Amino acid sequence: MKDNRNYIGYGKNSPKISWPNNAKLALQFVLNYEEGGESSILNGDDHSEIFLSEIIGAQPVKGARHMNMESIYEYGSRRGFWRIHDEFIKRKIPLTIFCVALALQKNLEICKAIKDANFEIASHGYRWIDYQYVDQEIEKDHILKCYELIKELFGEYPSGWYTGRTSPKTRELVINNTDIKYDSDSYSDDLPYWEHVGNRKHLVIPYTLDNNDMRFATNQGFNTGNHFFNYLKDSFDCLYNEGKNHNPKMMSVGLHCRLIGRPGRMQSLIKFLDYVQNFNDIWICQRKEIADHWYKNYK
Repeated sequence: MKDNRNYIGYGKNSPKISWPNNAKLALQFVLNYEEGGESSILNGDDHSEIFLSEIIGAQPVKGARHMNMESIYEYGSRRGFWRIHDEFIKRKIPLTIFCVALALQKNLEICKAIKDANFEIASHGYRWIDYQYVDQEIEKDHILKCYELIKELFGEYPSGWYTGRTSPKTRELVINNTDIKYDSDSYSDDLPYWEHVGNRKHLVIPYTLDNNDMRFATNQGFNTGNHFFNYLKDSFDCLYNEGKNHNPKMMSVGLHCRLIGRPGRMQSLIKFLDYVQNFNDIWICQRKEIADHWYKNYK
């Protein structure tokens, strides 16, 4: 197999870009809504969910319901979402929602709250499962179902796409079967970049697995809220200082309803929001705003 990976990217000299109002940094928050789209025999799977919960190293329960796992996920939809939602509304901070379509179909009250808040609606796939070895036709079917279901739920198609646990064909399938502006299935840069997929020039806005509350639920992760806050602050300070030196970047922060929505973790997010809102020369935005800016100025 030919190695066609891009190891170079922008190389030694990052492009000289500018954000709106000459902001030193573009800061973007993502809330992943997955609760109800995870692996479960109720969703037709043969085993229970094992990923990103309070049970680190969980083993799949085959052919039966895993009641503890289900209730952990339900905390995200019943309580965690609202705690996060209320904080962002109170502060008037823009938010992007990575929407698992099947999950949101099961909670129309949250769909209404997302619409009323004018949060960005981006796709997180039809199901919250690992597509690495899923048949290509099934993955394509899920992409089409997701795209149309989000339109049905919100009255608009998703602006962008993030599957998360992708297959090697995910990007090509998404591009060929939707009309999204960007995808975020990449962690390879601190700036957006263009990629050629077939004959199409496609925008990638990289996401993050390090500035991400998922590390509360993984080995070698965050054990306390202070760990999360300090890591976010260090990332912010590094990138902000690069921006002060005329080399602005973007920073993503990944959140999950059932993880950061727990009280003992929520305080770390509140502390970080307090910190960044003291800066008047950063751009806190939605991912679609970054896409629009890139299309307009750097295509």
